[in-house]
Amino acid sequence: MKSLSLVMIVKNEQAVLGRCLNSVKDLVEEMIVVDTGSTDRTVEIAHSYNAKVFNYAWNHDFAAARNYALDQSSGDWNLILDADEYFISDCSAELRKFMELGNHIGRLKIINKFRDKDGEAFAQSYISRLFPKGVRYEGRIHEQVVSDLPRVKLGVEVGHDGYYEASRSDRNIPLLQMEIDAEPDNPYYHYQIAKEYNGIENYSQAYFHLKKAYTGLSKKEMYYPNTVVDYLYAMISSKQLDDGLGVIQSEAARLDDFPDFHFVCGQYYLDLILSDTAKYVHLLAQIEQSYLKCLELGETDRYDSVIGTGSFSALHNLGVYHEVTGNVQKAAAYYREAAAYPYAPSEQRLQLLGHM
Repeated sequence: MKSLSLVMIVKNEQAVLGRCLNSVKDLVEEMIVVDTGSTDRTVEIAHSYNAKVFNYAWNHDFAAARNYALDQSSGDWNLILDADEYFISDCSAELRKFMELGNHIGRLKIINKFRDKDGEAFAQSYISRLFPKGVRYEGRIHEQVVSDLPRVKLGVEVGHDGYYEASRSDRNIPLLQMEIDAEPDNPYYHYQIAKEYNGIENYSQAYFHLKKAYTGLSKKEMYYPNTVVDYLYAMISSKQLDDGLGVIQSEAARLDDFPDFHFVCGQYYLDLILSDTAKYVHLLAQIEQSYLKCLELGETDRYDSVIGTGSFSALHNLGVYHEVTGNVQKAAAYYREAAAYPYAPSEQRLQLLGHM
């Protein structure tokens, strides 16, 4: 049987490291924990799980640190997790079955917890985290696995909540800017730095970098669909709405099966109408059509997607649409469907409408 090693880099993760290691301790033969300068109990906690702990002088290069950690592993396969991640359910059988298939790279489903205007929300993304010995990383930040091996999505879910109550933009933005300085036309780094600026509500900078990212895309990138969606959201947040209709028209055919694309289109149409009602009121019906298309598509595993865009969030927004346009009964019907998930904002609207 092939051996599996957990490989991690950490710093000051005493609040979450135990949860991570506890979720994986029965799945691996070895735990490699590389500490980059902790001043809390991180190293002590790692030792308590019988992890092999190594010290590494942090040099502001995530790929270098991860590759050092991989060099310490003796496993046939390596599993990469961050301290603020953890396995949601038992996945031992699926991991072992995948490892016996041969040399592939396994993409795990990461369930990211974050805050939006309605409170707690979740998004899912597939990230390459399980691979055979010898595979390495490149990239100072948001490092990427470098390999020609085929990549396969696994039905293995990993929870991630490190950005739920905390921002790491103070660390990430300077590193990303260094990458942009070295590669000014690389759309990936503009896309990533835009997410950081959006997280600290610097919407003008998020818009600037997403415009750079979008114009630099070949449209073959794995992150291309999400760049389009984030670009449209950045237009809304920064009130730079002029180019949105052109982007929607250009991308509609390629992204027709992506619920998040149709969801942001519905929001964009609303903001555009509110910006100049006389000029854009003819787009009113497109709001409803956008959210109906979301429901037609449903939730997706094909793309990195915000959970709810193909279900309860689209139902709720249809409720809002019909409430605002005067059809309270139809609005209440959509709110009830969303509330059944359950979705708290819809429950609140039903209470205010007296339709509970």
